[in-house]
Amino acid sequence: MTDTANRAAEVLKEHRESIDRLDAILVYTLAERFKHTQAVGRLKAEHALPPSDPSREARQIARLEQLAQDANLDPEFAKKFLTFIISEVIRHHEKLQK
Repeated sequence: MTDTANRAAEVLKEHRESIDRLDAILVYTLAERFKHTQAVGRLKAEHALPPSDPSREARQIARLEQLAQDANLDPEFAKKFLTFIISEVIRHHEKLQK
């Protein structure tokens, strides 16, 4: 390998190590988030509250889209990501109410 190729391989390795650390952060952050949404789901079930709150969900999506814009992340991707998470949370809340 040439010096340039060796340097490129080292930079690639560093990027991948950073990506791996960030993936771990994402997983642990999602686990913590779901721990709280499970508590919310139990509270809702105990008090016969609906499993979803469309107005809050809309506010959260708008908030996340703005955060994404501020972070130079595609807001549409952020919206899809949060919409998926919200659908999982609602599914868990519905399950707790049965």
